[in-house]
Amino acid sequence: MIEDSPFIAAAPVLVPMPSERPYTYAVPPGMRVVPGSIVRVPLGPRQVAGIVWDGAVETVDAKKLRPIEEVFDCPPIDKAMRRFVDWIAQYTLSAPGMVARMLLRAPEAFDPEPWIEGLQRTLAEPDRLTDARRRVLETAEGGLAWTRSGLAHAAGVSSTVIDGLRAQGVFETVMIPPRPVVAAPDPSHAVPELMPDQKAAAEKLRAAVAADVFNVTLLDGVTGSGKTEVYFEAIAAALDKGRQVLILLPEIALTHAFLERFQDRFGAKPAEWHSDLPPRMRERVWRQVAEGGVRVVAGARSALFLPFKELGLIVVDEEHDPAYKQEDRVFYNARDMAVVRGHIGGFPVVLASATPSVESRVNASQGRYHRAVLSARFAEAALPDLKSIDMRRAPPARGGFLSPVLLEQMRRTLEKNEQSLLFLNRRGYAPLTLCRVCGHRFGCPVCSAWLVEHRFRGQLVCHHCGHNERRPEACPECGTLDHLVACGPGVERIAEEVVGHFPDARTIVLSSDLLGGVRRLRLELEAVANGEADIVIGTQLVAKGHNFPGMTLVGVVDADLGLANGDPRAAERTFQLLSQVTGRAGRTGKKSLGLLQTYQPDHPVMRAIVSGDSEAFYEREIAERERAALPPFGRLAGIIVSAATRGEAESHARGLRRAAPQASDLFVLGPAEAPLSLIGGRHRFRLLVQGERRADMQGFIRAMLAEGPKLRGSVRVQVDIDPQSFL
Repeated sequence: MIEDSPFIAAAPVLVPMPSERPYTYAVPPGMRVVPGSIVRVPLGPRQVAGIVWDGAVETVDAKKLRPIEEVFDCPPIDKAMRRFVDWIAQYTLSAPGMVARMLLRAPEAFDPEPWIEGLQRTLAEPDRLTDARRRVLETAEGGLAWTRSGLAHAAGVSSTVIDGLRAQGVFETVMIPPRPVVAAPDPSHAVPELMPDQKAAAEKLRAAVAADVFNVTLLDGVTGSGKTEVYFEAIAAALDKGRQVLILLPEIALTHAFLERFQDRFGAKPAEWHSDLPPRMRERVWRQVAEGGVRVVAGARSALFLPFKELGLIVVDEEHDPAYKQEDRVFYNARDMAVVRGHIGGFPVVLASATPSVESRVNASQGRYHRAVLSARFAEAALPDLKSIDMRRAPPARGGFLSPVLLEQMRRTLEKNEQSLLFLNRRGYAPLTLCRVCGHRFGCPVCSAWLVEHRFRGQLVCHHCGHNERRPEACPECGTLDHLVACGPGVERIAEEVVGHFPDARTIVLSSDLLGGVRRLRLELEAVANGEADIVIGTQLVAKGHNFPGMTLVGVVDADLGLANGDPRAAERTFQLLSQVTGRAGRTGKKSLGLLQTYQPDHPVMRAIVSGDSEAFYEREIAERERAALPPFGRLAGIIVSAATRGEAESHARGLRRAAPQASDLFVLGPAEAPLSLIGGRHRFRLLVQGERRADMQGFIRAMLAEGPKLRGSVRVQVDIDPQSFL
């Protein structure tokens, strides 16, 4: 640094704000920063954390710049992660500062964890040796440092015994480093006996890790085929090489069972990372990942932005799951970004699923991904027999929703002391409540959506904005008492019907909005796995990777539900969801059955599931995508314009359409009101940009936004590259 001149060094700093570029700050004399340093800088009247970014260092008049206030004692963000942030910002058309914000979500972790006061044995002896003191001395043999409470607990004595020994000089005070959040995993702890096809797949994955270069392997195995044990072998290979591992999971509810399986294999649990983690634990995990102390992390999509020191493998479990798509602020798909992260870092990525996405199947068929196939269940357990119930020929009783065919199979399953699962992807009691006298329908006051009745809670709830109100006794429109009627079923209503048919059965409802949150949900899932329920009624979370040993019957209440919209991925998603949920049956080898209640038994999706011919489904779906130039054979981007008034939103959307540049390989559809035209009091219009696979989608949209009307008033514009939702 040049200390005797008014011109001093400056550094670009990316701050966690919607900034398109780093801001320039002065580097005070004597302060050393490098690209990746995490610093504290003034931003307006506030102090914020930022990252020293890449780029030429300017030399400017010091009087024009505000100085960096502090360099945190923290490992710098490495070059690969900085490139990753820039790549995501460019691809998703997001502000780089908002992508960096996801990196900086644990501000207390930027300073080192404080050391802990501990005790260590000296050469002194106590004046008298009681039984309690003897146990303490035996425990403390070997010279290790202990915390006061830890030593007391290990020796089975009270803390006053420890205090007495310290007062006599038997122990001295020492400072010990902070404890690791998890113990180090041991790759050789419990090496499993794999089936022949598992061994072959595991060897492929081990070879991919050994190559020490970027590659992607699609681990494609039927439900219950032991995919987890196979990719555990890839994790073991990465740990043997001294590399860190990230495992992405689609749902927090899956984490607990997964942690237990991981501990059985490696002797220690991985660190967790998800929104339900307490803030202090998040900070400790972030810091120990950055320092390299944590070797394996299992987490939700946001774990992709942890600052790994030596990342050498990413596993994306249930890679097809739509939960990997974030649709808030920065719109990204964690599965696709995991592949990008591996490419930038030069290490392998494993994508695992029983029903892979069409995009991953096409990438594998075209040679961009390797593919490892597990075509049979572990220990030769049979897949469930699958049959459709034509609801036109076997309709439910009046007022009910379960076919007599399904009810009879549930009765037989109960008689065998086995479990049944009823699946309906609809939370609450009923999706609509109306008045039989005047026809009034209960809608959300700030969304274009009906309120869903949750009878367990006595509330009407909007599943889009969270608005809720008590279910009234009288119609608010006409005042008539006791004439409100629930229309259609949710899982609570199916549970009511089940209890009416099987009053002595132990019935349980599994839904993401259960009172008690994630903790209760985990306990309920454990109870099902332990055989403490006879009939389970659940939403889509029951389809995701759970192992229920006693489950031999799965009934899908409304198999047509996912097909009743204009989503171009509707067939794929319905096939994946129904295949996954029916795959919960018979995983331990018992004869099992899956029944699909449908009014469209001849629909290609229903025929593919019942026949078990997934290859035919993928061939047909891929051919249709290619014919329509839909992803992965073409490109899509959604542009959502929202405003406080309908006129503002529509006017701005039309202005954007007019500003679209001329291009032979890209065109714009819309604007049109979004299917959910009002959410949270904001009116919404959508444009869809469609084009050829190699078209410059980002450049086209940038030009469109630059030439279009400027943002004024309440107008907001969100760009969603590769949209997963069309609402």
